[in-house]
Amino acid sequence: MERNTILKKIRKTKWDIVIIGGGATGLGCAVDAASRGYKTLLLEQVDFSKGTSSRSTKLVHGGVRYLQQGDMSLVFEALKERGLMFKNAPHLVTNQSFIIPTYDWWGGPFYTVGLKVYDFMAGKLGLGPSKHLSREEAIEALPTVEQEGLKGGVIYQDGQFDDSRMAITLALTAVDYGATLLNYCKVTQLLKDGELINGVVAVDQETGEEMKIKSKVVINATGVFADEVIQLDEPGKPEMITPSQGIHLILDRSFLPNDYAIMVPHTSDGRVMFAVPWHDHVVVGTTDTLIENHSLEPVALESEVDFVLQTAGQYLVKQPTRKDVLSVFAGLRPLAKPEGGKKATKEISRGHKILISISGLITIIGGKWTTYRKMAEETIDKAIMLGGLAERDCITHHLPVHGYRMDIDPYNDPLAPYGLDKEEILAIGEEEKGWDGWLSEKLQIRKSQVAWAVRKELARTVEDMLARRTRALFLDARESVRIAPDVAKLMAKELGKKKKWQKEQIEQFNEIAKNYYFRDK
Repeated sequence: MERNTILKKIRKTKWDIVIIGGGATGLGCAVDAASRGYKTLLLEQVDFSKGTSSRSTKLVHGGVRYLQQGDMSLVFEALKERGLMFKNAPHLVTNQSFIIPTYDWWGGPFYTVGLKVYDFMAGKLGLGPSKHLSREEAIEALPTVEQEGLKGGVIYQDGQFDDSRMAITLALTAVDYGATLLNYCKVTQLLKDGELINGVVAVDQETGEEMKIKSKVVINATGVFADEVIQLDEPGKPEMITPSQGIHLILDRSFLPNDYAIMVPHTSDGRVMFAVPWHDHVVVGTTDTLIENHSLEPVALESEVDFVLQTAGQYLVKQPTRKDVLSVFAGLRPLAKPEGGKKATKEISRGHKILISISGLITIIGGKWTTYRKMAEETIDKAIMLGGLAERDCITHHLPVHGYRMDIDPYNDPLAPYGLDKEEILAIGEEEKGWDGWLSEKLQIRKSQVAWAVRKELARTVEDMLARRTRALFLDARESVRIAPDVAKLMAKELGKKKKWQKEQIEQFNEIAKNYYFRDK
């Protein structure tokens, strides 16, 4: 994972498949293609999972809401994929108990029956049965829940994970199978032989070098930026993506001290609300807001923050305020634009679409984290046909991801998401001078994780380290700002950078971090 070595390989290789985009879908495609034995290159304009794929609700789920909407095929697919993620990544995906508190006499029976259907659809890949809770049982499980008018609850099982750690792990898995991946390398043009695409032009964002890269197939897996790549192929084509913004607030564990999560199926505007334990904090969200313009750093709207705080306060005895928010982050869902009339974003299907242009560009849009593997399988199947590649079966159904490890405690061990790599990270701290001790004891981040991120995970900036290799920015924005100078110094040591680079990195990170916490007015 040394950048100059990767660049040399990119320049001299003719690829079977080039994938544009290093989010969940693109990384899934890279794992699928490489594990089938194709020469695979993935290019990401900024950092892996910089966009939507690091900003989710951290759930691996079938989608109780989609069941309610009658989207049965998506629920079936997602429940199957949820089960496969558990089997293939036990160090990254955990079982989480959710409770739906009920305040109407009909709520308990209604959700109990619905969740029994959910259990049934999961089949052998189910995580445990759902069941009705009495009022007393619901209060015992959720002592902080609003008790006035509480009739009882329903408990069910779903999955939880760390999204950007999963993304980095998929990148490492693809590399394990021979793929080449590079961040900070932007595709600016599509190469064509006559009318057919036969490669891309990419620019190394660090040096400005332009490279012409030949490939039999090009896959556009750029999420909310998919339309921009489509325009390189077919200028003037109508947009295919409807971006929907969802925000999340991070609170300390006192707001949800037990290990149960809360799921509210109907908020005041018909959305779903979650309060979920995550890395010894609580994630509360989300919203579903139509956004006209997309960006790499979407910002939570005041109205969204107010909505989440107000709604959370209806289900928690302790009403959260802005002063309680440790971090706020926004993400954009790349929803496939519905055909015909306008729909509210919460009504647009989370299913995916695979489009093939006349010139042969494959574009994958829509979908969700849980179904990333299935989306990749279908996309690579089409790439094989389109590129005239030797037919080889998909093997990702039962493909353990990088670091696969069963004997680790993902609930209590901060290094659990590294799996087998955990021992090597600890060894750096024990054996190499200057890498021992905590970077942040509050967030349980070690200095040796910085060395690992630079050497093995292509971390290039302070933001890479604090937003995605670790989750400091997403968990406690002010703490991440406090440790940013230490990170810059450690990364400079590893990358051979000067004081000027450190200063620029700290300034850039602080500017980004401003959108993650509320400043005193």
